[in-house]
Amino acid sequence: MAVYFDHRIEAPESSGGPSQVAWHPTQPVLAVASNSPTTGGNIDLYLQQGEHVGSCHVDRPFQPTVLRWHPTKPLLALGWETGEVLLLTHPSGEQTPLPATHTACITLLEWSSSGSRLITGDQMGVLALWKVDARGRLQGSHIVKHDYTKPLTYCIFRPAPPGEDVAMLARAAVGGDESALDMFNWRKAGNGPPLKMGPQEGLVFYVGTADGKVHCVDEHGRSSPVLSVDGSIQKLFYLKRREVLAVVTETLLLSQYTLGPEGGAQELMKVKLSGKSGQSADIVSTETGLLITATGEQVIRLWDLERDDNYVLSLDESLGFEKGEVLNCVSYCTAKEILAAGTNRGRIALWRMVSQPNTRTGTKAQWKLQTPTEIEGNVTQLQWGSNLNLLAANSVTTVLILCEHVMSAHFGQQVAAVQLTPSQLSLTMFNTNSHLTLRSDMHIKGVCVTKDTVTVWNGKQVTVYEPSGATLRNTALCESSLSHPLPSSVHDENIYTVEPNRVQVRTPQGTVKQLLAFSEAEGNPVLLSVCQGYLVVGTDTAHIKVFDLTRREAKAHCSAKNLVDLTPNLGALRSVKCNANGNQVSILVTRVNGRPDHRMYFYDVEMDTLSHFDFFTGRPPSGISQADDTERCVCVCVHSFDCLSERCPVSHFWDENEPRLFVCETVLVNSPQMDHLDRVGADVLVVTFFCTQEHGLLLQDSYPKPAGLQALLALDVPYYYFTCKVGTMTNVQVDTFYVTSPHMVSRRALRDFQGLENCEKATRDAMLNFSFYLTIGNMDEAFKSIKLIKSEAVWENMARMCVKNRRLDVARVCLGNMGNARAARALREAEAEPELEARVAVLALQLGMLEDAEKLYKCCGRFDLLNKFYQASGQWQQAVETAETHDRIHLRTTYYSYAKYLEAIGDKSMALVFFEKSDTHRFEVPRMLLDDALSLEIYVNKMKDNADSLFTTDSRLLMILKCIQILYISQASEIANETGNRAASYHLARQYESQEEIKQSVHFYTRAQAYNNAIRLCKENGLDDQLMNLALLSNPEDMMEAACYYEEKGSHMDRAVMLYHKAGHFSKALEVAFATEQFSALQLIAEDLDETSDPALLARCSDFFIKHDQYEKAVELLVAAKKYHEALQLCLDQSLTITEDLAESMTVTKESKDLSEEARKELLERIADCCMRQGNYHLATKKYTQAGNKLKAMRALLKSGDTEKIVFFAGVSRQKEIYIMAANYLQSLDWRKDPEIMKNIISFYTKGRALDLLAGFYEACAQVEIDDYQNYEKALGALTEAYKCLSKAKGRSPDEHEARMAELQHKITLVKRFVQARRLYEDDPGEAVRLCEALLEEPDLDPAVRIGDAYGFLVEHHCQQGSFQVAYRKLEDLQKLLPSLNISYYVSQGSLDALQRAVGLPLGRGQLSGRGDRRDSGGEEDEVEEDEALVSHQGD
Repeated sequence: MAVYFDHRIEAPESSGGPSQVAWHPTQPVLAVASNSPTTGGNIDLYLQQGEHVGSCHVDRPFQPTVLRWHPTKPLLALGWETGEVLLLTHPSGEQTPLPATHTACITLLEWSSSGSRLITGDQMGVLALWKVDARGRLQGSHIVKHDYTKPLTYCIFRPAPPGEDVAMLARAAVGGDESALDMFNWRKAGNGPPLKMGPQEGLVFYVGTADGKVHCVDEHGRSSPVLSVDGSIQKLFYLKRREVLAVVTETLLLSQYTLGPEGGAQELMKVKLSGKSGQSADIVSTETGLLITATGEQVIRLWDLERDDNYVLSLDESLGFEKGEVLNCVSYCTAKEILAAGTNRGRIALWRMVSQPNTRTGTKAQWKLQTPTEIEGNVTQLQWGSNLNLLAANSVTTVLILCEHVMSAHFGQQVAAVQLTPSQLSLTMFNTNSHLTLRSDMHIKGVCVTKDTVTVWNGKQVTVYEPSGATLRNTALCESSLSHPLPSSVHDENIYTVEPNRVQVRTPQGTVKQLLAFSEAEGNPVLLSVCQGYLVVGTDTAHIKVFDLTRREAKAHCSAKNLVDLTPNLGALRSVKCNANGNQVSILVTRVNGRPDHRMYFYDVEMDTLSHFDFFTGRPPSGISQADDTERCVCVCVHSFDCLSERCPVSHFWDENEPRLFVCETVLVNSPQMDHLDRVGADVLVVTFFCTQEHGLLLQDSYPKPAGLQALLALDVPYYYFTCKVGTMTNVQVDTFYVTSPHMVSRRALRDFQGLENCEKATRDAMLNFSFYLTIGNMDEAFKSIKLIKSEAVWENMARMCVKNRRLDVARVCLGNMGNARAARALREAEAEPELEARVAVLALQLGMLEDAEKLYKCCGRFDLLNKFYQASGQWQQAVETAETHDRIHLRTTYYSYAKYLEAIGDKSMALVFFEKSDTHRFEVPRMLLDDALSLEIYVNKMKDNADSLFTTDSRLLMILKCIQILYISQASEIANETGNRAASYHLARQYESQEEIKQSVHFYTRAQAYNNAIRLCKENGLDDQLMNLALLSNPEDMMEAACYYEEKGSHMDRAVMLYHKAGHFSKALEVAFATEQFSALQLIAEDLDETSDPALLARCSDFFIKHDQYEKAVELLVAAKKYHEALQLCLDQSLTITEDLAESMTVTKESKDLSEEARKELLERIADCCMRQGNYHLATKKYTQAGNKLKAMRALLKSGDTEKIVFFAGVSRQKEIYIMAANYLQSLDWRKDPEIMKNIISFYTKGRALDLLAGFYEACAQVEIDDYQNYEKALGALTEAYKCLSKAKGRSPDEHEARMAELQHKITLVKRFVQARRLYEDDPGEAVRLCEALLEEPDLDPAVRIGDAYGFLVEHHCQQGSFQVAYRKLEDLQKLLPSLNISYYVSQGSLDALQRAVGLPLGRGQLSGRGDRRDSGGEEDEVEEDEALVSHQGD
């Protein structure tokens, strides 16, 4: 909250009434011109609090007319009615008159933007331009002079075109920006665009005259007319954004012109402004194109030239303004965005702009009228000025200086002080629950309280008060020579005051005890803050320094830290605070552009590190920890940080005793309250952190500040302390955790201490430690800190804390110590919910934290649970809205539940509406209106008129109900039988039951499908036959009930068995069936048994079927009972065929826990053995394979003779023995005709590494080539491969292996000689014959080379040579050796015919047993195929 302190100027007695005021643009110096009818005119200068500067007094016997300050220098230009112009320097009072140029009254004085040029103009139209140096000294005579012959009324400099911001470029260059460095480096100027410095100030200006003309004077002093309007020109202003010149005349005619490059002007628009005629208008303009006028009316008129819009601002009588009060003058403060207006009743109205510039919203709503400041007299002139944004008000008789001051407030040692008025404080002592009011004789600029003293100051003096009963007495007063207020602070009996370059330590009497000096580089102290025994000081150069005050003298706790080097774009320090240990300092800063920084900085004194929390992103940087690395804590912290984004901190405090606990106030970044100190009603969030070296910054709690509270004042566990606006305490709405003190302070318990506000210190410390360790996720330390606490209230409070931190594991412990079994059970049942927030909401509900539960359900999107919550808490409107917008799947259910609730409270009309919405009205409405026949009849007829389908077809329901009411039972029965309406049948059945007409009642209960009621009547009245039928129609529970009835009765046991069976109670059905020997029923029951049934029950049934020779069913039941071995043995004993389905049912999966792995494999092998006995080799193979016994599986497969599966199984098994077994099997086939089999034989022997067997196979191939095809060349190749394989093989006996190798080598030699002879025959027949005859002399030629082939070769040769006698002898020799030989197999038929003709004797033909002539058409193809097989393998 802020107020305006007013300081009346200390005007000399000789001065008259003030006529003009002028503020210096940057310095707090005010110039006041006054007129006296006796002494003439005076000019005086005054400081911030109205102090008169005696050295700067100027008086003349004539009147002053114009005052203009230099834009930067303390230099004032004065214009007089005689034409004199004077320059007055502050504070020296040096007066420099300008050379006499004007002879008429001065009407114009205007400085250029940087003050290098001064324009003077008079009533006669004479204009002069003067040059002033950088020190503010006049440079000779005027440099330009023009005479326009008409009075000059207004002048304005045209702003310079935008150029490069040299200061920003220089700052960037120092920061290392290469592009900025290149722009300053002339050597690299050619590499990029040149540095466009632009003129330092605009030297072109426009001057208006009384005849409505505007002239332009360029930078060379040349004047040219630009435009002309009707009437005297009162105001000129330039719209920089649009480059438009606006002109306002005395008749309030507004014109806008665009200016050409050569000086011409083109009119854009012309409009007559509204205003009171005959009254001089006070007109101001803003940089955003806003034109503001006050013309002595009750409103202020505003024209937005950028948007072409206009509106008015009026006074509000509810704020203290009077009816008929008019506004005389206006002034606008750009820095604060405040518009001030003075009234004729001595009030100053202030409007604050509460929206961003350029926001296209309602225009009038952009301004908020503040409480007025009252002064004496008629306010004729207002002006904002200086860098302190001071307001000067001229009230004809005097001038008042108003400065905005934030109402001081302080809290310390359970004492709170809040400023009520400029000189009044409200004091609250919480320890004694008492209240005092302090009235001081000075304007209080600051206050500091302790339990024993109240210290106030105004910048010049510090006053100390001590409580004395119900009053305060002044005990000490110390003076200061400062002219402006600076902060002070108090610790013990020492007062710390700020002086230039030092902090003075004084006694309450003002004696200086110690000086805490700061170097020039460290700057001047501007901020002080004390916490426990530590003082932190902030300087104007952004240095901070901490002092230890616990000793006799203050001692530096750390060296001064320069924050400029560590913080980008830092402008100045806003606030510094330290914690109770002095090892952490929190800092608020402003940026270079003057806007508050959205970061909260923390300086660790011991580690000498600076970290921050960015409230704009809502996240700490990587250097600040969020929580422990447990997933749950991180989840909670990340969720909690989400609400902190796009905010800016505005105040901060450390707990007075707990060094880890820190709190700050934050507002939205774009909120007006970010810059303004009055934050009542703003969207303010109070955020509490734990801050430590080990864990960084940990979010402890955050909540919105309640309405009515003004600002955070302090943090002192277990309370937050807030200030309240004057007059609002009685209207502040606070919850049960708020404790409101009298008058100006309200305190709120911390979340972890709600309900424990009066606990002792040990409990308070334990709760703090518990909260801290819970935040970091260290549960061992958390529980250790509270293990001695026995209070249920403390445990309940910790359980509430767990809701905020979402720690359900801790909550279970808390609920256990509370003894809250119901909440513990609800929490355990809530574990089925997948969302953590939903589970936490259950805990919140059990603890009565309904708002938290509601927020949690919304947060996790569980609108179904939120709907149930609303219904359970009686919030039916919210429940319906939730169902309609987010939970439409339960919409009809919600409507129905709401209708039932309305019916229960007697609101049947609304209940009827919601029954219809839930689409249950066809049954529920007649039920509800059953006692009101007239209403029911009206409703049914209404439904018929609305074409409701059910009521149209079953409209006779009303007649049924009415007949029942008037006891026309027979008519009601007929109607019910005709319509078949269930509701009618039910009510009719009840009526018959009340009349003890049991059969009719059972009949209508059956029609209404109310079988349980029908069964009840049958049991009570012995209707056993109907009972069976009804039970079969009803649900399992009713079936069980009827079966028990039959069993207890002892009759119709077959019905009991059937009902037990139908109800799914197989064990009971079998028990009764066995007991009564109902075998047919047992057969039906057994058909429904499966593996999910009771194993004992299955075994019992299987025994029953074995006794009755039904072995297949018995086996199935044994398998279902998982008695696999008994089932298998039964199959063997009874020679039952094991089908594939049966085998699969007996196969136990690897994942099953019924059998171990070894037992499972044993069972599979037994199944496979049984299949082998039964000849089911394929199934046996499958089971052996599942058992992992591939050898047995291969043997079973070999027995099956399935070549394709044998080859496939060998390929996938990849076992040596299986390869050999497969190859041996394939050799038993006709591999001579199938090359693919031959390939597989060779491949399997090779993969099985049976090279000796492969060699034998090659020998067999060679023998086939010789015997069947006489192809010795291929036989030689096969023998060669056999030799290679045999040479690589490892024989069992080396001697035997060597003998076989030698035998094979000899065979190869013989075949090779025969092949050589046959090949040599074409070239040298004689040598070939000689080689062949030599072969015949070999004793063991056959079977390597058949003797018949050798003799046949010789017989063919001699026949071709014509030596038939020799050929005949050779043939005879062959027949002697082989008497049963078929000669035609070795000798061609042509040679035999020729030989027979030559010798004249018939040749006998012997038959070689087992041999035949293979030389047919298919032989060549077979030979080709075998040759391809051998060649392909040899290639491999």
